[in-house]
Amino acid sequence: MLKKILVLNTGGTIAMSVDASDGVKPLDDQAVNKILPFLERYADVTMKNVLNLPSPHITPAIMNQLRQHIEEELSLASYDGVVITHGTDTLEETAYFLDLTLSLSVPIVVTGAMRSSNELGADGPVNLISSVRTAADPDSRNKGVLVVFNDEIHAACHVTKTHTSNVATFQSPQYGPIGTIAKKNVQYHHAPLDREHYAISHANANVPLIKAVAGMDPAWLQFLLEQPIDGLVIEAFGLGNLPPAIIPTLTQLLDKGIPIVLVSRCYNGQVQDVYDYEGGGNQLKKMGIVFSNGLNGQKARLKLIVTLQQTRDFAQLQDLFEK
Repeated sequence: MLKKILVLNTGGTIAMSVDASDGVKPLDDQAVNKILPFLERYADVTMKNVLNLPSPHITPAIMNQLRQHIEEELSLASYDGVVITHGTDTLEETAYFLDLTLSLSVPIVVTGAMRSSNELGADGPVNLISSVRTAADPDSRNKGVLVVFNDEIHAACHVTKTHTSNVATFQSPQYGPIGTIAKKNVQYHHAPLDREHYAISHANANVPLIKAVAGMDPAWLQFLLEQPIDGLVIEAFGLGNLPPAIIPTLTQLLDKGIPIVLVSRCYNGQVQDVYDYEGGGNQLKKMGIVFSNGLNGQKARLKLIVTLQQTRDFAQLQDLFEK
């Protein structure tokens, strides 16, 4: 008997086409549904259109609405897996947000396309077929939210977009894909050892993300002292170091009770409190800045938005970000 798979369409390039002026624009809400006949050999598929938005229009609040929609759909009917089509620009963020906030054993797979539906070599149909096959595979259960692209399966916690246009854009630096889709089967090589889940009611926290650069002017950050922010994420140099000129401003933010999470602007490795000079990681850790365990900036921001609903205590946040 074919597995029952729910496909939720949210828009993105997979639901777009090139018009006469060579502009890529959204199609009607039924665009992805045209692939449905090709899916019927792999699963009993139900398609529903939730949104039709380019992914730069997606916000954490919309991600939370999508989470609630998934939970509602699974409470009303029994599905063996869920596939979400999504634009690629913020796909990794939505996937990771769902990974943090959904507590489900059924496979949740996020996919999309780098080429619009009427381009030569459009990758949307094959990505959707691969995603349905992955969601229908029993081995995909209890692995967290998955991202399927270009015949590879990635864990949402590790995957990131690495190229502006290549169909192999989604990669997992340091870790690689956790599985692949072959002609006849889905194969897993490994899976994340730990999974996190946080119960939330909203995703409305105001958390800016900034990147450290040489010669930063403290004025670039001082305006945050007057803003109603709930937290801050900084992409630091290398192992976790910052220009000394901005340290006084960061101290003022910490004194106001604003949690600051540190990640590296490098896409491999994690921040550590090693260097013991002004602005070095050792000083930053002693100040109370939270060091993240290998997340990139955009994911650390989402995790802070989520975990601020659990605690605002710096030490407790450090424990959560070490996971």
